[in-house]
Amino acid sequence: MLRMLYTLLFYLAIPFVLFRLWHKGKKNRAYRVRIGERFGYTSFKSQRSIWLHAVSLGETVAAIPLIEELLKTFPDYDVVLTSTTPTGSEKIRQHFGSRVLHCYFPYDLPVAWRRFFKGINPAFILIMETELWPNLLAYADHQSVPVMLVNARLSDISIKEYAYLRPFVKQMLVKIKVIAAQSALDAERFISLGANPAQVIDVGNLKFDMKVAEHLVAKANELRPNIVRTPIWIAASTHKGEDELILGIHKELLQTYPDALLIIVPRHPERFDEVTALAQAAGFKTIRKSDAIPDSSTQVFVGDTMGELQFYYALADVAFVGGTLMPIGGHNPLEPLALGKKVIVGPYTNNAKMMYDELAKAHLVDVRPDVNGVKQALFEALQKPLDQDYINTYMQKFQGVKGRVMALIQSDQFQK
Repeated sequence: MLRMLYTLLFYLAIPFVLFRLWHKGKKNRAYRVRIGERFGYTSFKSQRSIWLHAVSLGETVAAIPLIEELLKTFPDYDVVLTSTTPTGSEKIRQHFGSRVLHCYFPYDLPVAWRRFFKGINPAFILIMETELWPNLLAYADHQSVPVMLVNARLSDISIKEYAYLRPFVKQMLVKIKVIAAQSALDAERFISLGANPAQVIDVGNLKFDMKVAEHLVAKANELRPNIVRTPIWIAASTHKGEDELILGIHKELLQTYPDALLIIVPRHPERFDEVTALAQAAGFKTIRKSDAIPDSSTQVFVGDTMGELQFYYALADVAFVGGTLMPIGGHNPLEPLALGKKVIVGPYTNNAKMMYDELAKAHLVDVRPDVNGVKQALFEALQKPLDQDYINTYMQKFQGVKGRVMALIQSDQFQK
């Protein structure tokens, strides 16, 4: 009954959903193309596929090692990847090219799923993190297609929201064959919502298995000697409201380090122009990556290219990870750590609070309560860099998740 009501409301909301796409398309035209894919139409057909869904850029990056393993282990299957954002779509295109099939994730409507399943014929479905869609799970169950949540997590906010709908959520969870949780806490939370304890397995965080893009690091190492400004720090994956705060920190940093360079990389490409204008209006000598490389007068370098975040991290001495000075919840701190950079964040880390807490205990991430704390941490970090061997040793303790997930995929528990 609840699912029928949900479906009816979703159908009624379609005009508003399409208007939202059109509105987003004013800043990023990619939202206005391939709209048919969002209703289950695909430009390809598959006789048999493995379908993996990663909602946005962060989940796509985390899934890359697993996708590479799927391509090796199941050579006779097509690998179909779906995402909901243009940034995730672009990352898939850049990394995998024609090795995978890609389209946007359809809206959660029964007619869309019938059309989509007919086009891709999935043998099984892997969903990154926590994407619970009632009609998708019901249709997969009806078609006897097993579903696994990979790198599954429930944030403090999510668990509270889902608790209000526990009977409805339980109906969805029982249709999932395996929940491969990021941590013991995440596993407990899924069970508290009604998941069968036998289906929930704590395998660890797949993001620890992230591979460093050697070509991007080599590119940064080649460029770094030509950038005469020092030190270099990065504010990555920033959101609206954070950029002004970061630029304020940089203005104060220049008083102590006149040759300092800030690399600022907005989370969303539609904000590249906005952030560039903010830096220029604040009086900084600013250039964009798409225009030129920093010279002796550059004070702010705007990273306005997609798929090159590791390049920007590799250039820097210290990294601030965005979405933490605004109530967004934070983004992946493991990318800069894998490149040997000390990480500084603000107070909002609820997207992966347990991981952030553990990294803070290990003195790899410096969590500060406000912008003044972030500024203080930056000055401290520039005076005392991290030990690379210590970082590597710590990260290795949590790796191997990809292998555990692959073992679950091939297990009788999931396949039967």
